[in-house]
Amino acid sequence: MALKSTIFKAQLAVADIDRGYYADHQLTLARHPSENDERMMVRLAALAFHAHELQTVCKGDGTLAFGAGLSDPDEPDIYLRDFTGATRLWIEVGQPDETAMTKAARKADQAAVYVFQHSAEIWWRGVENKLHKVQNLSVWRIPSEASQQMAKLAQRSMQLQATLQEGTLMLGDGKTSIDIEPVRLK
Repeated sequence: MALKSTIFKAQLAVADIDRGYYADHQLTLARHPSENDERMMVRLAALAFHAHELQTVCKGDGTLAFGAGLSDPDEPDIYLRDFTGATRLWIEVGQPDETAMTKAARKADQAAVYVFQHSAEIWWRGVENKLHKVQNLSVWRIPSEASQQMAKLAQRSMQLQATLQEGTLMLGDGKTSIDIEPVRLK
């Protein structure tokens, strides 16, 4: 019998001070059996980094949600679609190959990748030259220490605050707060 995804619920209060975006998001995260808490929480952080695009890109008339991710390699981990159904943003988490990233950049106006493992720099050196011509792709490195601390926030039911200021995400649950400063690789 196949293992089923574990469902997590998150109430995420986003305060993006730099962009003047303030909103509460009721989220459902399906954690694939092969996914760990660290990767799941990096997905949540990536969504927080881009939540403002609901307003700045879609003028409030769009959907920012978790995709099928590991369950379907042809779907993004996170997507932003406007009211017409057009994919405005495609986000992947982990270390996808250059073919997947190029394909994502073709399917959406913008694509982003968030890497977090210790081997991220080695992975990046292997794909960097193959991706230099992909103009609408950004690649971000979440420091391993921050991603490991985020994993400790994972609960089946979460109430989290995400404050973004000067490129730093402060993610907390009322007891613990983690500063996440992503490094742009591309």
